[in-house]
Amino acid sequence: MLNISELPLPSRASDRLLQPFWEYLLFHHLPLISSHFFPVILAFSSYIFFSIPFAVLDLLGERVPLFYQYKIQPDRKPTLVMMAKSFLIAMYNHIFFVIPSVIITMFILPAPMMPQDAPTLYEVFIDGLAILLLFDTQYYIWHIIHHKNSQLYRWIHAIHHEYMAPFSWSTEMLSIPELLTVGLWSNQDPIILKCHPLTTWLVTVFSIWLSVEDHIGYDLPWTLNHLVPFGLLGGAPAHDMHHQTPSSNFAPFFSHWDRIFGTAVPLKKKKTIRY
Repeated sequence: MLNISELPLPSRASDRLLQPFWEYLLFHHLPLISSHFFPVILAFSSYIFFSIPFAVLDLLGERVPLFYQYKIQPDRKPTLVMMAKSFLIAMYNHIFFVIPSVIITMFILPAPMMPQDAPTLYEVFIDGLAILLLFDTQYYIWHIIHHKNSQLYRWIHAIHHEYMAPFSWSTEMLSIPELLTVGLWSNQDPIILKCHPLTTWLVTVFSIWLSVEDHIGYDLPWTLNHLVPFGLLGGAPAHDMHHQTPSSNFAPFFSHWDRIFGTAVPLKKKKTIRY
């Protein structure tokens, strides 16, 4: 582990814009960020933080017409019971499977080393994009296999399709094998690509946002799939269509694999509800 006495002074000059923030983390939160539990805490807290606003939006429903007019399946509204079930499944999986997996890892792998220098913004962007593209490829292959094989679908992936209309809390409504597989890729891909820890954590938060946004059930005009040009991101419309037509839109983030292999299906256009 990094020896705190070997760290540079916080005031040292640096041409890396993220250096002050990185030094703050090293000097004030080193035990936390070097813990094996930190990635799990970061990912699960991000899931909760990003899901809550859309859960409130779903519960308010038609009382907030500014947002409700963009509801993709207005005839299918998640109930409080559905939300609680999804969240409790995610909590159960983490308590009884993810946390024990981390504890086992602690006895196998040493605590991660923390470099003294922060990544450059260029490194964050390029390495972060590489992580997302690699994960997108891995999950596309895994996803399509589990839809084509009836037994794999039934025993591993079907739980995620319990609801035809996804909602924010259903993002992590996963079976144990799927959750552990996704977790393995999320942890190992940055190591394979030799990414900086800060880059990994930033990508973790960003990928959780993308995942939650995919499941919100609203085709909001300011979501990332509308802001990023050329339809490079599928977003909520693509994933909502996947839940309606499970033989389509298998990629979790980007749209290129579905376009290449002919599995891309656009969202059925509906008339926008005006209030």
